[in-house]
Amino acid sequence: MTMRNQLEDLKARALEEVQKAPSAANLEEIRVQFLGKKGLLTQLLRGLKDVPEAQRPELGNMANALKEAFNAAWVERVHDLEHQELQQRLALEWIDVTLPGRRPHEGGLHPLSRALAEIIEIFLQMGFPSMSGPEVETDWHNFGALNIPADHPAREMHDTFYLSPGSDGGQRVLRTHTSPVQIRAMESHKPPLRIIAPGKVYRCDSDLTHTPMFHQVEGFMVDRDCHFGQLLGLLETFLRRFFERRLPVRFRPSFFPFTEPSTEVDMGCLFCEGSGCRVCKGTGWIEVLGAGLIHPNVLGNVGIDKEIFSGFAFGIGVERLAMLKYGIGDLRTLYENDVRFLSQHTKGKEV
Repeated sequence: MTMRNQLEDLKARALEEVQKAPSAANLEEIRVQFLGKKGLLTQLLRGLKDVPEAQRPELGNMANALKEAFNAAWVERVHDLEHQELQQRLALEWIDVTLPGRRPHEGGLHPLSRALAEIIEIFLQMGFPSMSGPEVETDWHNFGALNIPADHPAREMHDTFYLSPGSDGGQRVLRTHTSPVQIRAMESHKPPLRIIAPGKVYRCDSDLTHTPMFHQVEGFMVDRDCHFGQLLGLLETFLRRFFERRLPVRFRPSFFPFTEPSTEVDMGCLFCEGSGCRVCKGTGWIEVLGAGLIHPNVLGNVGIDKEIFSGFAFGIGVERLAMLKYGIGDLRTLYENDVRFLSQHTKGKEV
């Protein structure tokens, strides 16, 4: 077979292969096969030196024509394959533009964040700015300065998370309440003082109404002539503003090491309005917080003259108030991050 016939045959084979190529990757393989440095055309043209000199120009022109025809067919096939791919994507990924639009999902504050923000705002309006303190506390700030004796049950291992001693050798704990902030505030500031201390606290407890970590708001006031009537009026006003209704409130005598006298604060049940139900255990009342006048020993521990100044303090469990306000039956659901649950308690927004 003459070289002329070989070139014609190679051209026909190359164009046929290009037309049958199923993909762009396969097309590239065909280009290398026929026109590459070691391709069939290159190998064929190596024999050009053995052809009579008069025939070489014609054979060279045939080789160039082969390349041009191949390249044109190759580009056309690439466009065809791209078009086919586009049509397949359009068939599979089509969008019905006549469908109604979808509103974007909007987030909202977690029920605990909402409750805590409302508590802080109410007390700020009543003249109580907020202050924070460390969550890893010394035994002195968490217990000793608050008049909690060494044999008090709150110090037991089953109630308190104890940590390794500090660099000074002193005992350290995860704070069990935010009352240590009260001690730190009275150590660093002179009275008169009005402060609330919102934050996380830790206790070894976990059930329907308790979690190992929860939130508390400690509040206190120290001034000349502070009295119990001021405390009762403050807490009654707070509860009615937080629950946005005129609730009955009662105060029962109690005992806390850091206040004397001490009181438990109850409010009328939101669910049965006093008639008795499962939530209030048939009493018509729900215990919501503890309070009292600051014990003189506590004032003495921080260097405040108890003959001149007096004060009151109260502790609020944020989870408990949030559960009552939003009708939540199990405390643990607040920490499960179930979007279905959170969406039910996001005011006016989707989660």
